[in-house]
Amino acid sequence: MALDMQPGSRLDDLTVPPISRTTLALFAGASGDHNPIHIDLDVARSAGLDDVFAHGMLSMAYLARLLTDNFPLERLRSYKVRFAAVTPIHGRPTCRAEVTAVDDVDGERVATLDLTVALADGTVTLTGEAEIALD
Repeated sequence: MALDMQPGSRLDDLTVPPISRTTLALFAGASGDHNPIHIDLDVARSAGLDDVFAHGMLSMAYLARLLTDNFPLERLRSYKVRFAAVTPIHGRPTCRAEVTAVDDVDGERVATLDLTVALADGTVTLTGEAEIALD
């Protein structure tokens, strides 16, 4: 558990396996998001794409895993993201978090973390911020 955080501290990166068609099908079932652009090659091609791409919420879930791997869920005070680019099939996302501030908020020491998900080529697919109570 990473509760002794200071500005500039980073969590260990979380790199997930390449996104497979199986991953997308399982996530569609688990999330209820069956948008065919994520699972049907013909639909993706009819939209002018080479192939399907991952649900944005899948990347958000991986980023949440980075947070919950490092902090108990009850310490999470806020979590917000912005989708910046698609994650292509076979893309391998890496989730990162860096502390940008530690402040006293309503009697708690709260760390603000800058969040990103990026692909191996450097493409940032998701950015965000989380606030974690440290004590």
